[in-house]
Amino acid sequence: MSDKWKKSTQPPPPLFLGEKERDLVKQVNDEIIERVVGQQVIYFPIDIDHTNYHSLYGEAIEKTFLPPIRVYALVEFGGDETNYMSNIAVDEAGTIVIKFHKRRLTEDLDLYVRVGDFVKYGDTFFEIVSWNQPQPIFGQVDNQMEIEVQCIKAREGLFDAK
Repeated sequence: MSDKWKKSTQPPPPLFLGEKERDLVKQVNDEIIERVVGQQVIYFPIDIDHTNYHSLYGEAIEKTFLPPIRVYALVEFGGDETNYMSNIAVDEAGTIVIKFHKRRLTEDLDLYVRVGDFVKYGDTFFEIVSWNQPQPIFGQVDNQMEIEVQCIKAREGLFDAK
């Protein structure tokens, strides 16, 4: 038998799942989200170093924020909902779901999504209440491609963007 047909000692490289393919997916997603879809939010990250957290509960009454960052993303508006609280008051709540491209945030913008951060979509401020990473790229668990956050409308006076 010739050397041409001998079994290799190294396993074959993964087909279509290497770094070049992940970079191609990032480039295509960046172009679609920024140039075609064009939805954007203004992201207000919490300044961890200057915010005074409670030692027991880990919460902060007054948060300090870093300068805002414009981020392109896919935004699903959940609409506004009016709730009547007995005969005393009317409560208006709104929700949005934002899908960020993870590599764009972490590699290009050096931004890490946290619960408690605020975003501005249109003229309305929303607070991030939960997040997850639902979409692995090419089924590879180590390569998540999106961060999906659930946001609720911030009550008036809760967040001051100044």
